[in-house]
Amino acid sequence: MALSEPPVTAAWQHRGARAGFEVLEIARSGAGWRLHGTTAAVEDGVPWTVDYVIEVDERWHTRGARVAHLLGGGPGEVTVQRTGEGRWTVDDRYVPELDGCLDVDLESSAMTNALPVHRLGLPVGRTADVPAVYVRAADLTVDRLEQTYTRAGDTAYDYAAPAFDFTARLLYDDSGFVLEYPGLATRHA
Repeated sequence: MALSEPPVTAAWQHRGARAGFEVLEIARSGAGWRLHGTTAAVEDGVPWTVDYVIEVDERWHTRGARVAHLLGGGPGEVTVQRTGEGRWTVDDRYVPELDGCLDVDLESSAMTNALPVHRLGLPVGRTADVPAVYVRAADLTVDRLEQTYTRAGDTAYDYAAPAFDFTARLLYDDSGFVLEYPGLATRHA
């Protein structure tokens, strides 16, 4: 299935792991895309807000991301960048364990599951290992997250993140953005 042009905006209601809302604005940026979103949520009784800007190239490889949060302890921000050699920096510091990652996955976002789907173009029944630069919501800690995507149908992917002992069938629209992320979010616009 060829993906259609992304929407200009999208919104998800977060429920299950947290209660909240995520909004996204999508715009062309040179030969790629600029994805600017905000999630406001309450998780384990703690309210937080995460604002992000992710830049991807024309093949949906992440170029870089700026992620900022506001918590009771004050604001924070982290910047991750992918170099031309496939290496990653976190706040301008090279982090070798992130080598080989092509995507950013934000704990605060349902949208970031669109990045590998756009990039991979998997046929039905095929699986891909998709390690990602993972940014946590609470403290903006950056780690490597091993994950897999298996194309289960035209608009369905089976997602697994072994570090969290988590699996789910994610449903996507025809533009490759998540419609239903069980236990996390449902798209409303």
